Amino acid sequence: MTELLTSTQMREIEQAAIGSGAVTGLELMERAGQGVVDAIFSEWPKLKDGDRAAVILCGPGNNGGDGFVIARLLDEMGWEVRAHLFGDPSKLPPDAKTNHDRWAEKHAVLSLSADDIYSGPRPDVIIDAVFGIGLTRPLPEHIALALNSKAKTVWKRATDIKTVAVDCPSGLDLDRGHVLTDFDYEDEDAHPWPKTLNMADLTVTFHAPKIGHYLGMGPALCRKLSIVDIGLEDLQAERAMLGMPPDPSRVRLVEPRFLGRPLSKRIWPKTALSKNYAMGHKYDHGHVIVFAGGVGRGGAARMAARAALRSGAGLVTVLCPPSALIENACHLDAIMLRSLAKDQLLADVVDGRATGFCLGPGMGVSDATRSRVIEVLGRRAAGSSGRDPVVVLDADALTSFEGDPDALFKHCHERTILTPHEGEFARLFQDLSGRARTDLSKVDAARQAAARAGCTILLKGPDTVIAQPDGGASLHAATYGREVPWLATAGAGDVLAGLIAGLAAPHLSSDLFVMTEIAAYLHAEAARGFGPGLIAEDLPEQLPQTLREMGC
Repeated sequence: MTELLTSTQMREIEQAAIGSGAVTGLELMERAGQGVVDAIFSEWPKLKDGDRAAVILCGPGNNGGDGFVIARLLDEMGWEVRAHLFGDPSKLPPDAKTNHDRWAEKHAVLSLSADDIYSGPRPDVIIDAVFGIGLTRPLPEHIALALNSKAKTVWKRATDIKTVAVDCPSGLDLDRGHVLTDFDYEDEDAHPWPKTLNMADLTVTFHAPKIGHYLGMGPALCRKLSIVDIGLEDLQAERAMLGMPPDPSRVRLVEPRFLGRPLSKRIWPKTALSKNYAMGHKYDHGHVIVFAGGVGRGGAARMAARAALRSGAGLVTVLCPPSALIENACHLDAIMLRSLAKDQLLADVVDGRATGFCLGPGMGVSDATRSRVIEVLGRRAAGSSGRDPVVVLDADALTSFEGDPDALFKHCHERTILTPHEGEFARLFQDLSGRARTDLSKVDAARQAAARAGCTILLKGPDTVIAQPDGGASLHAATYGREVPWLATAGAGDVLAGLIAGLAAPHLSSDLFVMTEIAAYLHAEAARGFGPGLIAEDLPEQLPQTLREMGC
């Protein structure tokens, strides 16, 4: 898998390399500038041909220094280059100042304002090297206007102009994926361009992607992401490997890659799935219990149950109220079915061999649901495995604790996972939700929630975050070519809950965190494999093909 770094972690890696004497800051800046130029020509090979022009927008830090390197390299290739600087050149950091001065020896350095940039001739490429990693404050208004994505429409054939961001489109907080502004566009006459954000056609970053490239507004603004190797080592990155415990200080991206290279299909996720071992009784692969709602409300549980069975559970049983027994029997064959009355104890119908429970889909928001959740969380390890059953809580099993989340948290254990969407998350963690805490990234919020609940949290969305109480975290992103907008359909979350239960229930399965990572990835890949027109009940049926394609 790939490590996602914070701006602080990236600077620490750079400083460690410089401090060791392995490389100088100027060498890193030269490699970064060359990497951007190479990425541009890799993305748009035709730019190598003919007379070309570029506008380079440089900022007051080392990102601006990268911009001056890019300007020099393109100039040496015969391009017509204009470099604009925001800030006082005398206050540039030493390495950036050196590259500014190299450029200034032969060329004018222009000011960075909308009037200066857009009054000149039309370029082929605009390079945004104003602000990179570490920006946590809003852009000055005049800079935001100058970088506005629609500003280039003052030129003819503006859509042919390529915009390249160095590290990130300026204004994007790479630790949180937020874009902050402290002004608005009230006077339309004073500002002739529409209210749009600074977006790039290509974003080039160095060594490793940053968290904000994948969170929130990051993917929409970066559009396409290129990672350039500038020769830095990071020993901690070895813990990015799927199957190893996550590094509590880092975030890893859920994908079948390790240190930038694709993993063999023989490794991921094949070796984590219990049914890839030749021997085993059905009970060795887990018995998952899925709770269903009353009459007319069993569909969500049936989809969760089917996902659990398709993902490898040895057997799956749906428990429903007696009144819904006939309805569910009409839909279920391979999945077993038992009735469970409201006043009946779970132990009356489920023996000690159950290794996984999925509660919430279609159960209804009620005191009865609360009681059943607490009862299930009280079941402990039985048999030879020595592991407590996995308990996946979703939908109504979470909302039933709105207003009193501590009543849930005090019963959670390390084999519990809560799988809220943003609305359900706000009901349990109101003070951590995005509406309440704009200072937190989604990763930070999930980490704090996991620590408070004492269990794993999967916070759903295109940027799904999985977090452990100790701070270990992963991010699964359906972005940068893996978009699945048709996954926004009723019941998709119920399928994911069943998928997690089915993968984590076997005695031979890896730990819950790892199996949750696999579930999030398979969920999106199944949706991508089916394509447009997907409805939730298609997902379990798509899983066999998805698993085959992944070498399982």
